[in-house]
Amino acid sequence: MWPCDCSHFLAKYTHHHLVVFLLTFFSYVLLHSSRKTFSNVKVSISSQWTPSITNSSIPYSPGETWEENRLFGDTQEATLFLGLLDTIFLFSYAVGLYISGIVGDRLNLRYVLTFGLCGSAIVEFVFGTVTEWLKLYNVYLYCGLWVCNGLLQSTVWPCVVAVMGNWFGHSGSGFIFGLWSACASVGNILGAFLASSVLKYGYEYAFLLTSSVQFAGGVVVFFGLLTSPKEVGLSLDADTGLHEVGDTDSQRPLMSDEEGDEEEEEEREKGGVEGEGQAEPPPPAIGFLQAFCLPGVIPYSLAYACLKMVNYSFFFWLPFYLSNNFNWKEVEADRLSVWYDVGGIIGGTLQGLLSDVLGKRSPVIALSLLMAMGALVGYSHSPDDQVVNGALLATTGFFIGGLSNMISSAISADLGRQDALQGQQEALATVTGIVDGTGSIGAAAGQYLVSLIESKWNWMVVFYFFVVMTGGSILFIMPLLIRELRSMCRDRQAQAHQL
Repeated sequence: MWPCDCSHFLAKYTHHHLVVFLLTFFSYVLLHSSRKTFSNVKVSISSQWTPSITNSSIPYSPGETWEENRLFGDTQEATLFLGLLDTIFLFSYAVGLYISGIVGDRLNLRYVLTFGLCGSAIVEFVFGTVTEWLKLYNVYLYCGLWVCNGLLQSTVWPCVVAVMGNWFGHSGSGFIFGLWSACASVGNILGAFLASSVLKYGYEYAFLLTSSVQFAGGVVVFFGLLTSPKEVGLSLDADTGLHEVGDTDSQRPLMSDEEGDEEEEEEREKGGVEGEGQAEPPPPAIGFLQAFCLPGVIPYSLAYACLKMVNYSFFFWLPFYLSNNFNWKEVEADRLSVWYDVGGIIGGTLQGLLSDVLGKRSPVIALSLLMAMGALVGYSHSPDDQVVNGALLATTGFFIGGLSNMISSAISADLGRQDALQGQQEALATVTGIVDGTGSIGAAAGQYLVSLIESKWNWMVVFYFFVVMTGGSILFIMPLLIRELRSMCRDRQAQAHQL
């Protein structure tokens, strides 16, 4: 939405920016790695919950048998329950996002973020480790814990996007947010690595490892994260970017020229007396309905609901599809599925950079969605060759995963800092919660539809369903696309008249 001036953009960076970028990035990396762990250990959990030769050899007390302690009669029942847990998690996550965004704009973002990270880690530890150590196999306990996990995890994304929006503002945010939004894909890769490294000892140790790392990350965030430039004497202006309020050397840019520093120093000396003792009160937080009615929020929320349904279908079903459709080993399918995340990392970064250069978001999004439809058709016809499949998978991830990352981060930050707020700037977390919450509702409903379509028809029909949903995303943003294209035409005509 704003042109990118690289020299001016780099001159605004301080070491605080780097710390904020890394802490928020790895906060969501750790959260998504624990979420991915559950997907990677489903086979082990299913075998533990059902009668098998291995389970029948477990020693029990006199008069106690496995038949009395099993959770399900066969693996099909266990698989259905695991799918139910996914749906429960996504729906509770979606509901929590609407609430967490409002809470994040009214409370200290660092406290809310730490609470979500540490609380979720404790729930995952109880769910996967404590219940297995104590042999507490109970469907109601599992459902209750997973509802809590969805609610707790929902606090993280709105908070980290709000913190990033506070620090990086508008200029160049497409590139920065595109690069930063790779945290979800990196978390998927890290989760697969951590789970596979200890899975041979039992699935409970995979939960133990990821939850411990996540809890430690929450502690680091609590003691190290600065949620706003104001905490270190900096002020963020939508037009001029960051500038110092206090007279301190700790906030000097990483890249700057001496002449610019001298001019800024003179301006601070002139305005130091006038601005002294005139601290501005914090802007009021915007209401939920007000945020929902902001320009662009509803179209992008509905578009993201369609897109996140496709993206999360790959997240939950890709290894299963590769194993069943091509008869590849589970380990091979898990490794190959990583290429989707690799494509998403590259796609989100380049699409964000392109939108910065162009000065508009929706044309880049619409073009990427059209390309995504073609990529989905191409991948649905992938041959039984891992190299070709991996290349097509990375291409699909480039457009689907990268675009999903961009909407949930850069677009949400743009919507939460737009001019229509008129001074009510505390809307970043609320708007992010609305966009991601609506997307999660679509993702939750999509998981049931994918299993239903696959069971009644085949995977080819599933992929064409993905194409239709991707086309739906284009329809929802069409009014914004037309408006921005007209704005670009007017700007070019004005430049032509000036010449």
